[in-house]
Amino acid sequence: MKQLQIEASTPLCQLQDAGRFGVRHLGVTQGGALDWVAMHWANWLLDNPLGAPVVEVALGGFSVVAEQDCVLALAGADLDARVDDQPLAPWRSFALAKGQRLTLKQPKQGVRAYLAAPGGFLGEDVLGSCATVVREALGGIDGQGAALGKGQVLAFAGTPASLREVPDALRPRYDQKPVLDLVMGAQIGDFSGTSLFEAFNSDWTLDSRADRMGIRLLGPQLVYQGVPMISEGIPLGAVQVPPDGQPIVLLNDRQTIGGYPRLGALTPLALAQLAQCMPGARVSFRAVVQDEAWREQQLYLQRWL
Repeated sequence: MKQLQIEASTPLCQLQDAGRFGVRHLGVTQGGALDWVAMHWANWLLDNPLGAPVVEVALGGFSVVAEQDCVLALAGADLDARVDDQPLAPWRSFALAKGQRLTLKQPKQGVRAYLAAPGGFLGEDVLGSCATVVREALGGIDGQGAALGKGQVLAFAGTPASLREVPDALRPRYDQKPVLDLVMGAQIGDFSGTSLFEAFNSDWTLDSRADRMGIRLLGPQLVYQGVPMISEGIPLGAVQVPPDGQPIVLLNDRQTIGGYPRLGALTPLALAQLAQCMPGARVSFRAVVQDEAWREQQLYLQRWL
């Protein structure tokens, strides 16, 4: 078994995996990596199962020291990573010698980076996953749902793979305004015609009020004209519209039920794009039907086969 000593961390640095499923009837949300695409690539670089536990680092402020020679992988946002004083670009696996320090400093492009280790980092499974959900005190290193902290140890026991990079043509781009595919939902016909036009023909600005539960969007006021709703199950990526008319995109740590009307839900690929957007960034929606979203998802997943 090999270990990394955490020298610096923030509440936004957490152990995550593919998430916790089959438990929403218990009122437990799924958790898991917000940018599942970058997590998959980080694990792919080391021949891990694609959903193996990784460290999700949002906005930097994370540093570890190797206690033994090891091989790690980094994918996702460029957080000005450095091995000692040498720059380290993401989308590659790399060697870290005993005593060397890996530091992720601050965003240069994107928001969330994913650090992987051979076999995946070791954590305490709770309800089938070690995904950290702080609100529900589930997952993480000890199963209590805490973010990673200074002085803790990240352990892993897999066999290192040969060094490699993600081909440039397959790397997501974080320097363009995302157009987010939205599968239209059951209440979409209950919004005013003007609201529907503006929803899909306007730019939306990411509010600073954002976390792993959801992201508020600022833009035209959307007007719901339907009858009051009874609370119902909330899928990942649901775009709820509260009374102020400003949408909220619900993410991995969302509540399990809600009573606000929904335009629909973002596709998994759109959610990965959104996870790399800073507050103040501008996005737009593109309406799609479920069959189209399913085909695009399957084509994308073939990249890892």
